Amino acid sequence: MMWDKGAAARNNKFVTCGSVLKLLNVDYRVRLHSHDVKYGTGSGQQSVTATEVQEDVNSHWSVMAATGKFCERGQPIKCGDTIRLHHLSTNKNLHSHHFQSPLSGNQEISAYGDDKGIGDSGDHWLVVCSGDSWLRDTPVKLRHVDTDAYLSISGRTFGRPINGQFEVVGISNPYSGTDWTAAEGLFIHPAEGESGEPRHTEL
Repeated sequence: MMWDKGAAARNNKFVTCGSVLKLLNVDYRVRLHSHDVKYGTGSGQQSVTATEVQEDVNSHWSVMAATGKFCERGQPIKCGDTIRLHHLSTNKNLHSHHFQSPLSGNQEISAYGDDKGIGDSGDHWLVVCSGDSWLRDTPVKLRHVDTDAYLSISGRTFGRPINGQFEVVGISNPYSGTDWTAAEGLFIHPAEGESGEPRHTEL
């Protein structure tokens, strides 16, 4: 069977439900990251940072429906959809709430959830983009549903034990460091429902 390069390219352009990806901040060129290190202040929950290291396995996030909702694997994520970003290595969800971030005093971003990866409405993020769906090569903003803060980078970096990693924060101003694009990942597509063969770029 001949491989239709054109059809593959068309199918490959969306971020979809069930995709596993790394999110790259457009302004700072760092990838959204987490690890089993808790904040020493604020909520005391698992910390979320950003790293310049491209290959780190702790930068993988799975795109999922909001808590209690369902999305079909391979279904394109629409602009205006509410999603969760599930951290694969630690089974927590990207989360925010009214705590101060440790370095800049902005809104804290953490990773949260029980041992089954179930959290609460603080895990919900609205995909802000133009057009119909989230395109892999087009930046989007992620707005926290509970607090209206935008996922961003403060520009400050941590010392030990996460030396050199950037502080990830929530801010009310949508214009500073709030654009994110899908970088490396494994993207599930609708046509693969029967074949079960996801197309992917390097994780």
